[in-house]
Amino acid sequence: MDIPPGYTATSEAKIACRLQRALYGLKQSPRAWFGRLSSVMRKYGFQQSNSDHTLFPKHRLGKITALIVYVDDMIITGDDVEEISRLQDQLSTEFEMKNLGGLKYFLGIEVARSRQGIFLSQRKYILDLLAEVGLLECKPVDIPIVQNHKLGEYVDQVPADKQRYQQLVGKLIYLSHSRPDIAYAVSVVSQFMHRPSEDHMDVVMRILHFLKSSPGKGLMFSKNGHLKVAGYTDADWAGNITYRKSTAGYFTFVGGNLVTWRSKKQKVVVLSSAEAEFRGMVKGICELIWLKKLLAEIDVAPSSEMNLLCDNTTTIAISHNPVQHDRTKHVEVDRNFIKQNLEEKIIQLPFVKSEDQLADVLTKAVFVRNFYNSLDKLGIKDIYAPT
Repeated sequence: MDIPPGYTATSEAKIACRLQRALYGLKQSPRAWFGRLSSVMRKYGFQQSNSDHTLFPKHRLGKITALIVYVDDMIITGDDVEEISRLQDQLSTEFEMKNLGGLKYFLGIEVARSRQGIFLSQRKYILDLLAEVGLLECKPVDIPIVQNHKLGEYVDQVPADKQRYQQLVGKLIYLSHSRPDIAYAVSVVSQFMHRPSEDHMDVVMRILHFLKSSPGKGLMFSKNGHLKVAGYTDADWAGNITYRKSTAGYFTFVGGNLVTWRSKKQKVVVLSSAEAEFRGMVKGICELIWLKKLLAEIDVAPSSEMNLLCDNTTTIAISHNPVQHDRTKHVEVDRNFIKQNLEEKIIQLPFVKSEDQLADVLTKAVFVRNFYNSLDKLGIKDIYAPT
């Protein structure tokens, strides 16, 4: 760092600059900025959510106002019009702000409203990505990953451009946060960031070709007359061909609308499909409990038990039965966690047929027909598609 203008010193002097505030670009600056914003929000009567620290709700006269922030971008919403207007004026006195009006575009996500509901998509982001890699005119494919894919780590494979692979997968990971239809395929290719081969790059290109088929796909949020919280959970036992680890996934719904999902390879090798299902089920229960706490903070907590649908009858039976089972010795903590939430009537574990198990698309590559049937039930639509 150079000595500030107007300050002189001899060359022999050992001088250090002492910072009075966090400078932009330093690792302390995000924490300092968020600490300043948090103190301002508390000053105006907002509480910081314990479930999501970037959410600040305020209750007044039976109405609610909420602010959620990502770095220096924020959304203000709620049913208290007076409080929303007051908060905008108050924040303008504290920070340099610009009111962009009704929400239309946020962090690469496009927002469209209609009588049917609110539609979220990343059409522009996808088209920009395809243009960047020269695939705007490519031939689209119907599924992001084929059913007989055999991706593993082999020494004799032809290596790919590691830097380009990491850049593309990083952008696909971001896309998968709003596109559940590519979540499983992205979870597969993201496992080979340290040593990608041309086979892995081929799958990345296939995902991009799939995005070309329907860049306008997104999630539709509609009023369904209820605020029930439910989820689907599934696991594909020993699906990883290199280390024989399982892949688990879950979908969660609030009011019949898809809100969160996850597809992830499990960290340990399990000895049976029941163990894989138990570990996946625990992740789904934790997500449901988190959603319940988050909704309670905005006064819309579910009043009834939350359903977590599973297609494994053995796992459901063992969850209700306290008897020791040999096949669950390695997951006793998970099994008791599930049993506790069942006894406290926080969750239920209804059985769902395999053909109706929506979480299948998060754990394995499925047939085209099953893939699109699941997308329809998940509420994934394309409002830009020709009719």
